[in-house]
Amino acid sequence: MFGDLSGMMDKLKQAQQKVEETKQRLNTVLIDESSAENKIRVTVTANREIKEIIIDDSLLNDSEELEDYLVLTLNKALKRAGEINEQEMATAAKSGMPNIPGMDMFK
Repeated sequence: MFGDLSGMMDKLKQAQQKVEETKQRLNTVLIDESSAENKIRVTVTANREIKEIIIDDSLLNDSEELEDYLVLTLNKALKRAGEINEQEMATAAKSGMPNIPGMDMFK
């Protein structure tokens, strides 16, 4: 009995380590997104950290238009980053989890 428990604890530690490694790797996965007419270009990591924003000079005179473009473009980039993050983290967590009957939460 205790051997099984020890083995499960080891597997959980391995799963936790794999999740941490995946988080680190996702910092290097870059997602580029552009607005209509490429007036705004943003780069974010798969951990949803903004790395770069490039703004076309034509938007600098109209703050309302600039805000609209920024919100739309950032939301698109962050949505894609979130989808990638969720897929990768679920895969990392599932691959290291011990097989406990009735606990398959990563189907």
